[in-house]
Amino acid sequence: MSFLVEENPAERRFEILVDDALAGFTAYQPRGEVLVFTHTEVDQRYRGMGVGEALVRSALDQLRERGDRLVPKCPFVAAFIERHPEYANLVVAEP
Repeated sequence: MSFLVEENPAERRFEILVDDALAGFTAYQPRGEVLVFTHTEVDQRYRGMGVGEALVRSALDQLRERGDRLVPKCPFVAAFIERHPEYANLVVAEP
C-alpha cells in the first residue's frame, strides 16, 4: 500500500491517495500566514490503517518545510499534535 499526500489549494485541503485512490483529506482555511485546520476525514475503507496519521504527519511536514504555521481547530489534528509534540512549534493562537 503506497501513500501520497498532496495539497489541493483550490479545495483548501491536503489529500491522501492510497494506491492512487483518494482515501481522505484534512481541510483548512487560510488566515493570513496561518492555516486553520478545520476537519479531517478518512474514507471508511481506510480507517484503522494509519491513513489519517500519515495524512496529518505529511501535511505538517509540508507546512514546516514552507515555514508556515497552523491553528488545529480539527480535533484529529489537535490530538495528533498532542501525541507528537515535535510538531507543537508549528501551532499558533488563532489570528
